Amino acid sequence: MTTQKFHPELTPPLEELEAQERRLVFPRFTHDDAWALGCLLVELAREREAPVAIDIHRAGQQLFHAALPGSTPDNDAWIARKRRVVERYGTSSYIVGARFRAKGTTFEDSSRLDPDTYAAHGGSVPINVEGVGVIGAVTVSGLPQLEDHRMVVEAVEQFLDKG
Repeated sequence: MTTQKFHPELTPPLEELEAQERRLVFPRFTHDDAWALGCLLVELAREREAPVAIDIHRAGQQLFHAALPGSTPDNDAWIARKRRVVERYGTSSYIVGARFRAKGTTFEDSSRLDPDTYAAHGGSVPINVEGVGVIGAVTVSGLPQLEDHRMVVEAVEQFLDKG
């Protein structure tokens, strides 16, 4: 697998990322919500001609998946690895990686988790339901990790604003 590059000069402060995630709380999350959010992500990706794969999982079930032109099977492998980080840590895959970097190390060096199974690279954001907690993840793969992360956050913010 290829390694997604990390550019520290582009990384938002950890506090900003955590505050952003605290705002991304759904009042509920149904199959129809997964479809609507997935379609919104596809629309954003198509507008940008982004070669991404998009995935939405809830409670262990895949509710949405799309592979846009230019994406590859490798993107699906990245999606699974990033999603597992969200499922394990209950926060975005980008934040998990940023927390390790803030300690002067990397997820790969210090998590003691198999890097073929887990990837703390940006692009997977938890589906956090008010009064319930994290029930799944929305994941994008195909762009540099910060861009993957930002695309998911932008779509979730738009979805919640319409809600």
